[in-house]
Amino acid sequence: MLHIPSHKDYSAILTSAKNIAVVGLSPKAARPSNDIARYLIGVGYTVYPVNPGQDSILGLKCYPSLDALSASIDIVNIFRRSSEVLPIVEAAVEIGASTVWMQEGIVNTEAADYAEAHGLQVVMDRCIKIDHMNLAPIAH
Repeated sequence: MLHIPSHKDYSAILTSAKNIAVVGLSPKAARPSNDIARYLIGVGYTVYPVNPGQDSILGLKCYPSLDALSASIDIVNIFRRSSEVLPIVEAAVEIGASTVWMQEGIVNTEAADYAEAHGLQVVMDRCIKIDHMNLAPIAH
């Protein structure tokens, strides 16, 4: 049974996280993933872009996949079609991430169940930027 995080859970996830991998980060400034990654950087998170088609985004080295990261990842923030989420979640489990966060409009209960079964927290169909802004002020 999928656990639906509460406001308190979002607060705990967002205040304890330091490193966020953004899977599907677009180099285009007008795309939501780019705007949200810029916001996350601006409020103090370390962002790791994951996009196999890019060398760098937002001046940061871009990684082709989660398993190419050497840093410890707290949140895997997913900007991919719902049908493409399960392999990303499986990779998040493999790298030892704490949370998978599927952006607004992204729902994959199979992937969510898999993540929870492997001890990860799951946030689904929510915008990390909006939730962070709603928790403000958060000292980061």
